[in-house]
Amino acid sequence: MRRGFLARMLWPASLLFRTLVATRRCLYRAGWLKTDRLPVPVIIVGNVFVGGTGKTPFTIWLAQALRQAGYVPGVISRGHGAQNTAPRSVTCDSVPQNVGDEPVLIARRAQCPVMVGRNRAAAARALLAAHPQVNVILSDDGLQHHALGRDIEIILSDARGSGNGWMLPAGPLREPASRRGDFMVVNAEQAVSNIPNDAIRMHLSGDVAERLADRSQRVALRSLPASAQGIAAPRIAAAAGIGNPARFFTMLRNAGLVFDEMPLPDHYDFAGNPFAAVSADIILITEKDAVKCSRIAALKNDPRLWVVPVTARIDGALAEKIVEKLNGYPTA
Repeated sequence: MRRGFLARMLWPASLLFRTLVATRRCLYRAGWLKTDRLPVPVIIVGNVFVGGTGKTPFTIWLAQALRQAGYVPGVISRGHGAQNTAPRSVTCDSVPQNVGDEPVLIARRAQCPVMVGRNRAAAARALLAAHPQVNVILSDDGLQHHALGRDIEIILSDARGSGNGWMLPAGPLREPASRRGDFMVVNAEQAVSNIPNDAIRMHLSGDVAERLADRSQRVALRSLPASAQGIAAPRIAAAAGIGNPARFFTMLRNAGLVFDEMPLPDHYDFAGNPFAAVSADIILITEKDAVKCSRIAALKNDPRLWVVPVTARIDGALAEKIVEKLNGYPTA
């Protein structure tokens, strides 16, 4: 566990932050701050580590699993970069700049009602009003949003574990590493230190690539270099504007690909074309980036761009345990 000079200098500030977080949580538990309870059960999918841990693919997996179990799920999200503060419905055709890239991806993949809003309780009530058939709410992120009552907490982590173990600003944690929920899920191929032994393993699988210009064209990742017709050894680049680009690159390497890395800032807006000067024959991008690129003509029609959809692979026993816990709550 590495704790550099800067982290040690910021450690007193992290102690203050930890005190504020603990005090705020206690105020909600004691009832001094109001918690809004909904008429349907609420499942929080969150993390304590700043940055992407795989919450969006997990939320998609959970929505699909709950539907198979007979539930009608709906998803709420803050919507990173969303322009409106009021609750706003998200569809497959929504503009990512208006509602956030991840909510659009969830709407497309999970095929369930999605609502975004800074006030998650208000977003949830707006979703229930628009879709009264929904009988369980999934909150994509929101672990620290205690104003929204919750019935189940699912905390995700990844191969980074708890980092240096310190909270912001000296470390990467929003809450202490000891924070526990109802279920712990670790998004990693190998065992991770400082993670409970009962944590459920998850990994993201991307087995095919789809050409952005025509999503009906699919090629297995291992066969992708052969799709560059007339080029003996095509040059491949991989770009990722997600919280942890390294995870995307590792997945591609595990598929046997050799490529140049292009890490982009999380939620990159593609206002400028980052691929204009890239001399690659094939450029692999994430689905999260694709929802924005597909709305920009210069990128949508770039034949070099291929999307790599990822699917969360999780032990089915987790879905059974979540459903079993949900069965103890009344539904609308």
